[in-house]
Amino acid sequence: MPSVFTLSLGCSKNRVDSERFLGILHEAGYRGTQDPRGADLCVVNTCGFLQSAVAENLDAILDLERMKERGEVGRIAVVGCLVNRYEAELRAELPTVDLLARAEDWEGFRRFLGVPRSSGCRMVLPGGDRFVRYLKVAEGCDNRCSYCMIPSIRGPLRSLPLRDLVREAEALVAEGAREICLVAQDLTAYGLDRGGRESLTDLLDALEPSLPGDVFLRLLYLHPERITPALLERVAKSPQIHSYLDVPVQHASPRILAAMGRPSDPETLARLFETARSIDPDFALRTTVMVGFPQETEADLSVLLRFLERVRFDRIGAFAFSPEEGAPAATLPHPVRPSTARRRLERVMDLGASLSFRRQRLFEGRLLSVLVERVEEGVLEGRSFREAPEVDGVVEIRGGDALLPGQRISVRILEALEHDLIGRYEQEEEQA
Repeated sequence: MPSVFTLSLGCSKNRVDSERFLGILHEAGYRGTQDPRGADLCVVNTCGFLQSAVAENLDAILDLERMKERGEVGRIAVVGCLVNRYEAELRAELPTVDLLARAEDWEGFRRFLGVPRSSGCRMVLPGGDRFVRYLKVAEGCDNRCSYCMIPSIRGPLRSLPLRDLVREAEALVAEGAREICLVAQDLTAYGLDRGGRESLTDLLDALEPSLPGDVFLRLLYLHPERITPALLERVAKSPQIHSYLDVPVQHASPRILAAMGRPSDPETLARLFETARSIDPDFALRTTVMVGFPQETEADLSVLLRFLERVRFDRIGAFAFSPEEGAPAATLPHPVRPSTARRRLERVMDLGASLSFRRQRLFEGRLLSVLVERVEEGVLEGRSFREAPEVDGVVEIRGGDALLPGQRISVRILEALEHDLIGRYEQEEEQA
């Protein structure tokens, strides 16, 4: 049986595509491996969102090309966003790559493998987590943020049929999923391209009764402009949806938000999050912000810091502006010096750590339901409703040496750290 090494770079939405590519490979008779050396085929699913990601992706591809020259790997396939963005350049610069395919080019990939048809099933990547899976509900984006290349890379919004998503979620549960994270460029836009006949609320209404009661949903990447009090109530009152929202606000200065093409009323944004906490004081709120945007001043940064302090986010992701080729913001006047942007980024991250610690301490002494994800050499780790996979902290679990990944247990929180929690296993809730 031929072997394949799959490298999935970029976001969780890319991971869904990588699992689909691996499903096609499985049907073509390939077995997955975690080591590229000796693999008959290496597939790199790329990210082209930021120039830093482009450089990282190219380094990985060039490493495989050098390995191919030494006879350590067989064929190389490069797929995904990087090809969407730079296909002509890649064809000129990567002469030993056997396939360049755009994102979601399942037909081209099947032809490359000689597979006449595919069931469209997904396979967990080697070393991946079968208990936590991602469900991509839409592709592309109709928002026009001035700094973002996603619409030109991935195209306009394309919501997947509700019925298909329910079937896919059921298949993920059958494969062992205990938590399903809903992802898209903007979850709140789901269905808008279909005439509004279906919405995110409709999707949740369809998913919940189709899933076992011990399988939870998590909502990631919601645009703040379309979050309503009704949606907040829907999430907070559901026994199967984690009270956790990832809502990137990007900034809080009205003039910077306007230049970004984002909702520019920070007071409305603040009230949105305050409503969530009035519904459920434990509501876990994550956001992402950008510093160093052209024309940003120290006064703008102060507005952002005050906003973050007011909302008391549980988690804050932050990054410095990157002028992306083709994005309108790349040509704006009065750019911020990289050194200044780095200093501002440090201030935001320091505040984020402080806010996270304050929120974490609220859970000391309390019982949390935790999904066990890692049991290795006496170290047990898991996540509660407060922690999204990969981007947030974990719950370190003491006791429960016989626990297995995939079990959901009760943990008494003993100590809060800036990003992680330490707790003691008290009671098993259910078996995997």
